[in-house]
Amino acid sequence: MTQWKIYSFKQLSTEQLYDVIKLRVDVFVVEQDCPYPDLDGNKGELDRHPETTHLLGYQDNTLVAYLRILPKGQNYADYVSIGRVVTAIENRGSGLGHQLMQQGIEQCLKQYPNQPIKISAQQHLSRFYQQHGFTQVSKMYLEDNIPHIAMLRLVN
Repeated sequence: MTQWKIYSFKQLSTEQLYDVIKLRVDVFVVEQDCPYPDLDGNKGELDRHPETTHLLGYQDNTLVAYLRILPKGQNYADYVSIGRVVTAIENRGSGLGHQLMQQGIEQCLKQYPNQPIKISAQQHLSRFYQQHGFTQVSKMYLEDNIPHIAMLRLVN
């Protein structure tokens, strides 16, 4: 069973922050063979923004899933955003990614009622995000040399 925890940046312990960065680097840099600056902005300000929400999923005290929610004006001028969606390789195929997105969307709707959500999705994951109500709103573009598309989830 997965335990979901929600934190602001300041609420994260040093150990939790280490686990988040390790999981993101293990997947986005090492597994995907894509060297890129995970701590975005000059000083990692998207992670550190006071309104950024970090959603962590634990199984047996091990971080196995993570995403962050950015308020309107941070990643996109007019949209709340979900990003850095990641599950540990050992936990894929178990439905954990779907649980993570469901938890993230619920948290977005709780924090930002009646606000559409925009994401920058790796193109090969478009069907996954479509299952969560997202539709493609851009042509393919390269982000860190990986094909991405913009997707939007409108308010129901």
